[in-house]
Amino acid sequence: MEKLDLLVVIAYMAGILAAGFWARRKATTQDQFLVAGRSVGPWLYSGTLAAIVLGGASTIGGVKLGYQYGVSGMWFVFMLGLGIIVLSALFVGRILGLNLYTVPELLQRRYSPSARVVGGVVMLVYDLMVSVTATIAVGSVMEVIVGIPRTTAIFISSGVMVAYSVLGGMWSLTLTDIIQFVIKTVGILFILLPGAIRHAGGLAAMHARLPVEWFSLTHIGAGRIVSFFVLYFFGIIIGQDVWQRVFTARNVTVARNGGIAVGVYCLCYAIAGALIGTAGRVFLPPLANPDSAFAQIVDAVLPVGLRGLVLAAALAAIMSTASACLLAASTVLLEDVYLRLRGALNAGSIAQSRMVTLGLGVIMTLLACLMHDVIAALTVAYDFLVGGLLVPVIGAMLWRRGTTPAALASMAVGGSLVAVLLLALGIDSDLPIYAGLGASLIVYLAVSLVPARAAGSLR
Repeated sequence: MEKLDLLVVIAYMAGILAAGFWARRKATTQDQFLVAGRSVGPWLYSGTLAAIVLGGASTIGGVKLGYQYGVSGMWFVFMLGLGIIVLSALFVGRILGLNLYTVPELLQRRYSPSARVVGGVVMLVYDLMVSVTATIAVGSVMEVIVGIPRTTAIFISSGVMVAYSVLGGMWSLTLTDIIQFVIKTVGILFILLPGAIRHAGGLAAMHARLPVEWFSLTHIGAGRIVSFFVLYFFGIIIGQDVWQRVFTARNVTVARNGGIAVGVYCLCYAIAGALIGTAGRVFLPPLANPDSAFAQIVDAVLPVGLRGLVLAAALAAIMSTASACLLAASTVLLEDVYLRLRGALNAGSIAQSRMVTLGLGVIMTLLACLMHDVIAALTVAYDFLVGGLLVPVIGAMLWRRGTTPAALASMAVGGSLVAVLLLALGIDSDLPIYAGLGASLIVYLAVSLVPARAAGSLR
């Protein structure tokens, strides 16, 4: 990597760290630390929501899928955008009206404190795993372009992310995410996308040099598309990292309009990532590790300086999601698990939030050093989230007959079945999420309706 590229990356890291120090002054209460005082306006809201949805897996993984399957690699990120649109159009009014900190808090209000604790454990696993995937993606990018070992790259980037997350909480994330959103948009959509297509000889040359299936929307396979829908469309609707951003909105109008705009942006980003990967298939040799496709394309296409900007864009995408999910995980662990198990009635303190965030940041870093596949790690996270929590959370908002025993049984059965099948069949299998979600729904409905049937027989 040339010195100019390295200077661009260093400047980016220093800039977001400085924003974190500045934001520390605004995080004076727990409400400010966790949800930015529920006062974020439309521009900040849209930028920060886009930054967390489109992270390392969406950027590195989206290009990887484009390299492997052509334009049909878009479906992964496309489902995230579609989920954000539906969440924003249908649910944000209800979500903001509840004045929550976490998704599991909804389970306590609708069911019981025990449902909140169990839901908190499931959500904690999800958010921690998503933060790990983002951190893995840092290593895959910097290892190729910067030329440093992946473990070293993970420790450096994690140190920056954990530092600004601990310093200013949600205000740090909001300010740094705006920086990251701008860099990411310029770097991916306006520099790398046209650069990769031009390097491949243009769209006409890509069509001529690649098999026709590389331009089919179904080449990735109907089964994979359906699994993306079940995992990522539904998962994004109930994720703590996304809901915690919704909680920051000034009002329902900001959350609804900003969220729909972000969803449309995600659809464009999905197409861009797939096209970048497809273009790379023209000029790159067969790669033993497709996870390196993004970094290899950047290295092959861009000149000094611009290469550093696009690397910073990739880091922006990665770090925004990692830091958001780290804060989400620490919020859930403190508010929904630790304090509830201790019998506390009130929210935690800023000091407690900072301590938990720091501890989980260390765990995130260590796990990232042990795991390797970005998409696989993200799949595990969404398997647990959707299989364990989708049914009771949606039931809490839409079905009045749902009961506490039904919610607890649904989470236990769905989450346990996902875990058992992942161990038995491997993380590449689609069966764990289908079986877990189906079992969760059946148990929720059956247990909820048992009291009604019993009462009917007594009458």
